[in-house]
Amino acid sequence: MVNNSSRNIVITGGAGFIGSHVVRLFVNKYPDYNIINLDKLTYAGNLENLRDIENKPNYKFVKMDICDFDAFYKLMQEEKIDGIIHLAAESHVDRSIKDPFTFARTNVMGTLSLLQAAKLYWESLPEGYEGKRFYHISTDEVYGALEMNHPEGIEPPFKTTASSSEHHLAYGDEFFYETTKYNPHSPYSAAKASSDHFVRAYHDTYGMPTIVTNCSNNYGPYQFPEKLIPLFINNIRHRKPLPVYGKGENVRDWLYVEDHARAIDVIFHNGKVAETYNIGGFNEWKNIDLIKVMIKTVDRILGNPEGYSLDLITYVTDRLGHDARYAIDSTKLQKELGWEPSLQFEEGIEKTVRWYLDHQEWMDNITSGDYQKYYEEMYKER
Repeated sequence: MVNNSSRNIVITGGAGFIGSHVVRLFVNKYPDYNIINLDKLTYAGNLENLRDIENKPNYKFVKMDICDFDAFYKLMQEEKIDGIIHLAAESHVDRSIKDPFTFARTNVMGTLSLLQAAKLYWESLPEGYEGKRFYHISTDEVYGALEMNHPEGIEPPFKTTASSSEHHLAYGDEFFYETTKYNPHSPYSAAKASSDHFVRAYHDTYGMPTIVTNCSNNYGPYQFPEKLIPLFINNIRHRKPLPVYGKGENVRDWLYVEDHARAIDVIFHNGKVAETYNIGGFNEWKNIDLIKVMIKTVDRILGNPEGYSLDLITYVTDRLGHDARYAIDSTKLQKELGWEPSLQFEEGIEKTVRWYLDHQEWMDNITSGDYQKYYEEMYKER
């Protein structure tokens, strides 16, 4: 268990989608902590996500590439870092298929750079690893794919409950557990699997206090619009095609991003060293069913007739190596640390759609590229 007194924590990738929610939560919840948001500000990093906390006295932003070992080691020394929450990663599967080298560099070598810098700094201290923590956030995609099967005569989507640790049968009777063997199928998931192994190896070899979590698909405010949900909300708004891979049969488990941030908070403070925790939403949906829910929700909020945007659905050639189904079992996290998701998908998608429609300027700034201009002179490479 981590001491709740004043801490100096680096959150990598803090200007990204999940990272910005984690940064905001920690800055607001722990005023005695010093929270350092470290981000390279690639295309997916957007400091507008954190305008509401950028002047808080316990918040600091540092522009840095996690692959820059020397710079990060210097930061560890200067800021006396005792906790690292590592979210920085290249994460879009389609991009990994086109450019696997970038994913290997950032996700593998970047993680190794952080690990080695933390090792050298913490081992130089009189207390060593005592009170330190390296928390690595990963993905369910490292596990590969699950088979799809469901009871005959029952039409999906089958409901799962966010208030119970017991699964209701969804699109299959198999789930990803913390003990599930790794079987990555894309360059993205292969790079994340490698980084996971390095994190665990640093515990096993050097005794570094590490934790790994594997989460399901996140959704919610501030997600970069290359991802399915914000992309489709924006396309429905502008009457653009909604490209669906294959027949839209692939199944994903969806986790509201603020629920994920709460889980990270709980695990960082109370999780056991060297453990793995799966974080899922108990919300499995076929892509095509999810898209129809989004269409219905967006059309209703915009005042369009029901079914108005269904004609935007466009089926395209399936993604290479597209996994059929992901489904996470979060029972360990629920039973050991008391966390559970707060929202079903229908509730979460309502909040999400309303947020994007209420923040059209934020979306327009990203699609135009203007979001990168506001801070480009303010922050320089360290």
